[in-house]
Parts: sequence; C-alpha cells; structure tokens
Amino acid sequence: MPEPASAAARRIVVAGASGLIGSALVDSLRSDGLRVTTLVRRPATAPDEVEWLADDRPLDPAVLDGASAVVGLNGASIGRFPWTPAYKNTLLWSRITPTQALARAIRHLGTDAPAFVSASAVGYYGTAPGARLTERARRGETFLADLCGEWEGAALAAGDHAPIALLRTAPVVHRHGVLAPLLLLTKAGLSGPIGRGTQAWPWISLQDEVRAIRHVIDARLDGPVNLSGPTRATANDLGFALAVRMNRPFLLRAPEWGMKLVLGRDATEALLTPDMNVVPEVLRTTGFAFTHPTIEAAVDAAVPAAS
Repeated sequence: MPEPASAAARRIVVAGASGLIGSALVDSLRSDGLRVTTLVRRPATAPDEVEWLADDRPLDPAVLDGASAVVGLNGASIGRFPWTPAYKNTLLWSRITPTQALARAIRHLGTDAPAFVSASAVGYYGTAPGARLTERARRGETFLADLCGEWEGAALAAGDHAPIALLRTAPVVHRHGVLAPLLLLTKAGLSGPIGRGTQAWPWISLQDEVRAIRHVIDARLDGPVNLSGPTRATANDLGFALAVRMNRPFLLRAPEWGMKLVLGRDATEALLTPDMNVVPEVLRTTGFAFTHPTIEAAVDAAVPAAS
C-alpha cells in the first residue's frame, strides 16, 4: 500500500470558512501544517483564496482537483429571528446553492474526486420525544427538517466516486453559538426554563465540533454523522450550567406561546422546544473521544468563571 501523504502535502478546500465553525476548522488545519484553500464570496486577496458564487458561472472543478477533501459549511444563521418567509428563502438558498455548486464540481472530477464533507444539522430529526436518534433515525416533519433533507440531497448529487459525509451538527456551545442570547439573559438575571425545560437538547462544544470534522476527514467517513455531545442534556441542564458558571439565578420561565408570538412558530419549534436525544453513534463506533463529554464541561470551556 502507498504511504499516506504528509500533512504538508495534503490540501483541504473549505467553503464557509468565515463562520464560527469554518474559521476554527481552518485555524486547526493550518496549525497542523495542512494546506487550506478557502472559497470566498468576495474578491480573493490571498493566494489560498478563490472567489466563487459571484455570478452564475459554475465553480471550476480545477479548484478542487488534487484536494484530499472538500468541506462545505455555508449557510445563513438560523439564530436570526424572526423567520419571515423572505428569511426562510435565505436559509434555503444559502445552503442549497453552494452545496449544489460544490457537488457539481466534485462530480465532474469523476474517479479523482476528493471526499465531500457537507454540513447539515440535527434539525433533520425534527422533534421526537423519548426516541434515541442515531444516524439511522428517520427525518422529522418541521421546516428545518425539510431544509436539512434538501441540503443533504444536494450534497449526495456529488456522485459515487468519493465518500460523502453529512455533518448533522448540534447547536454549538460557544459565546457566538447557542449561548449568545442566553448569555445576555443570564447576566441580567433573567434566565430560566425555556418552555417545559425538560426537552432533550443536542449540543456540542466548538473544540469537539472541529475535532469531529477532522475525524470524519481523516477516517474518510461517509453517510450521515451526528456531531453531538455523547451525554443527554435538557434545555434546563444547559441553562442551569450557564447560570452556575456565571453565578446568576435560573428562575424565570419563557413560555412556549410567548416565544412563538415573538420568534414565530417555525423557529420556536425547530430551535427552542424540540425534544431530540441525538446520539453520536458513528463517532462512537469509529473511535472518536470527546474532549467535553458533558454539557457542563462544554459550558465551562466556553464561558469564563464568574469572579
């Protein structure tokens, strides 16, 4: 068998490199000596940048030729509210259009195609109280579940010549991730249960998200992969862990009807009140070890302790 390529010889192409996950992934790859090409939606200003999606021209497959993997992380923030009909279209376009462009270019390379690691989300599962959601679980029936189904379908069009991994990512426990709105409420002493509070909330730390993506690349995994912490947690567990970390109370309940009134039904049901016990079965069975195995450890890593 041929010897594996050295880190310096490997090249990874990353689309969506300016986001929370993408920027952390690029930093991690480069710190280990891997070459990274980023696809940017502005004029390229560095040798390792390539402008794309600026017009109707397809992505040149030559940009991906010779890469060991292509990682697609594009998508407008689902944390922006409310989800108006226009913003729903933005959520859809910002995911499907880049993924289709990457898939077409990868398919064009045929047997020389790199591995395709394409973002998706645990929103694929909708809400499933009491269920244990491994990668084999069926798709849910919410707007976000339908979006994820279309997103994954666009990625699978890349063809049969390279592994296609679908990253069903949980909300990332980070100051600029799922914690962003909770930090403000908790600091003001206004945090408490969200809806019932007992619904299972999938989660993952940013460090483990990046490490898991690299594990998927290195192991050349294909199919859906749940990028979610290994320990079940509820919405209350997350909120209480944050309140303890910040030395603030956890008392005021946010009623579901109020959230639907302010944020809209689709956003509330997709992000705040779904009950999803998402299990990272593929990561577990392929030898991945979490740095932050509990929600408390993830919160502690993301938020400095109150003085």
